[in-house]
Amino acid sequence: MPIYIYQNPKTKEVKEIVQSVHDNHEYKDKAGVLWNRIFTAPELNTQGSLNAECSEKQFSEFTKNKKGTVGDLWDRSAELSEKRKGKKHPKSSD
Repeated sequence: MPIYIYQNPKTKEVKEIVQSVHDNHEYKDKAGVLWNRIFTAPELNTQGSLNAECSEKQFSEFTKNKKGTVGDLWDRSAELSEKRKGKKHPKSSD
């Protein structure tokens, strides 16, 4: 089950709450205070070795279980694009 993050609007205390994806994503404490949900970016990691000539599927498989930020993924994708720029690709025969 996923973990959702909530913050108390008065005290700013933060709690991680395990809820089903099918639950109504609200958290009320024992005092009846409705906490604010905090949204975060998915974490990705693009560390490791990946060929600049990889396919979209290979890139997806390589990055799917990595840790880091979305920005890290974009940076890694840009690095691979720069590597491909300098290479001449053979023309495909249609």
